[in-house]
Amino acid sequence: MILFAKRVVALFALVLSVAATAQNTHYWQQEANYTMDVTMDINTFQYQGTQQISYTNNSPDALNQVFFHLYFNAFQPGSEMDARLSNIADPDGRMMEDKKSRISSLSPDEIGFLDVKNLLQNGKPVNFTVDGTVLQAILAEPIAPGATAVFSLEFKGQVPLQIRRSGRNSSEGVALSMSQWYPKMAEYDFEGWHADPYIAREFHGVWGDYDVTITLDKNYTIGGTGYLQNPQKIGHGYEAPGTKVKKQKGNTLSWHFKAPMVHDFMWAADPEYTHDVLEMENGPTLHFLYKNKSELVENWKALQPKTAQAMEFFSKNIGPYPYEQYSVIQGGDGGMEYAMSTLITGERKLNSLIGVMAHEMAHSWFQHILATNEAKHSWMDEGFTSFISNLFMQEISENPAENPFSGSYRGYQYLVKSGKEQPQTTHSDRYAYNSAYSIAAYSKGSIFLSQLGYIIGQDKLMETLKKYYTDFKFKHPTPNDIKRTAEKVSGLQLDWYLMDWTQTTNTIDYAIQEVVAADLENTTVVLERKGLMPMPLDILVVYQDGSQETFYIPLRMMRGGKENPYPEIQRTVLPNWAWAYPSYEFTISKPYQSIKAIQIDPSGLMADADLDNNSLQSAEE
Repeated sequence: MILFAKRVVALFALVLSVAATAQNTHYWQQEANYTMDVTMDINTFQYQGTQQISYTNNSPDALNQVFFHLYFNAFQPGSEMDARLSNIADPDGRMMEDKKSRISSLSPDEIGFLDVKNLLQNGKPVNFTVDGTVLQAILAEPIAPGATAVFSLEFKGQVPLQIRRSGRNSSEGVALSMSQWYPKMAEYDFEGWHADPYIAREFHGVWGDYDVTITLDKNYTIGGTGYLQNPQKIGHGYEAPGTKVKKQKGNTLSWHFKAPMVHDFMWAADPEYTHDVLEMENGPTLHFLYKNKSELVENWKALQPKTAQAMEFFSKNIGPYPYEQYSVIQGGDGGMEYAMSTLITGERKLNSLIGVMAHEMAHSWFQHILATNEAKHSWMDEGFTSFISNLFMQEISENPAENPFSGSYRGYQYLVKSGKEQPQTTHSDRYAYNSAYSIAAYSKGSIFLSQLGYIIGQDKLMETLKKYYTDFKFKHPTPNDIKRTAEKVSGLQLDWYLMDWTQTTNTIDYAIQEVVAADLENTTVVLERKGLMPMPLDILVVYQDGSQETFYIPLRMMRGGKENPYPEIQRTVLPNWAWAYPSYEFTISKPYQSIKAIQIDPSGLMADADLDNNSLQSAEE
């Protein structure tokens, strides 16, 4: 008998408080509330600012030191990012010119830098050292568990030429793409400090409330994270800061933003931005900022209702979007997600523009609300984002594909055959090839979910996603959390799946070894497990008269099985297959001559490494 767990119906309420999160679960979260005031010189692209951080230590440990990220220091000749570009076999083309790192050629007025001075803890000076993109501060006094310390500092920065994500004067002419631009506290969690150098990959951050004032040339329009506190309508859909909060100073204006419960703050600015606003009936306000070029307008106008559709789709299939605004902004060097916003390059065909918007918006759930540690578990963000955005693109497509994830499977097949695969537990910066990282994070990460749907059933997969979001938002979940959620929803044991798929490079390879007539009335099918990774199997048998039948072989270590994914077709549940046995035999109660074809996994959702041995056609075919 196959046992199935009862459907989980009790869902936790949306939690928007770090303190409440720490109290109600074994997960605890640090809290870092920022107040920043920064002034940008658009002629030199240098800026100066002050920062005050109220940092609450919700951990059980006394902290004797803290770390800050100084990301802009990566854009200097000789930096770790520059060195990695010069040594990896397949460097990112956006960061190269004439087969040479673009960073290595930056002049002093083109580099990025972020300098900190006058670092104080509760008014007392703190000794600190800076190594590349990481600042280490030895505290004046330890921060006890449950205590709050106030850090204050002054900083000066220079915006680098647009090379990767952040920068000035992009290839599309956007003046300022300001991400990773301020001294940002590193995350401390149950594993300790995560003060990774910025080499090119992903991010991890501490949730908190941001209060940010940005002063720059009055002709610039700004968009990004947070809610503008001092708006004043000036026509054409623009919003500019008024004079109630900050007064105009000569040729500058001050823009005041607040962003609750985020772990990052991005802004972009340009004197030629068009700003469109779309109010969703049952959702957040959508903002669109793009260069005022005639060739862009048609596509950016068409993008706007699709953005609303994406917001509705993700909120329905993952969980409610908790913020009141989302901004799609032309900038950066491709597409990159930030809190309440994204930077995307804008000179694209419409379908590409919609695709990159959907992918980056989906990150809002997986990177900015769930927020796994991307450096260690990039597949949980990039892969899950790819999975749900591919589903959305399928939904709105006029010519939907039979398998919306087919591109991910092709990528994974390529990686396996290339011999360059590394386990998904590899740190994002430690991949020998950029291509291997990309496929492991995006393609193989997406397949983790689509293949999970094959294992536990599609309805259970979507239920798992919703419960995962509800239970772990604002908690930085780990791989075990998505696995345990799927186990609770399905009632099946899935430790083997998480281990083999993410911690090894074991492959799935099942084959039809032999099909023979057992006697005049029966046919024997012999299957072989050639790969090291186990899986349950769906077997489709098509008969000469056009009828069909499926056979389901549960995996013994799952301790159960899924419901029939093809309810319109008769299914026979066979005895389970234990992994240690390399072959499996079963009987079809039909004569050999009546069989037209046999297919392992007709859904195509099992990532078998060799599809050539998965099917068998009759000699007549």
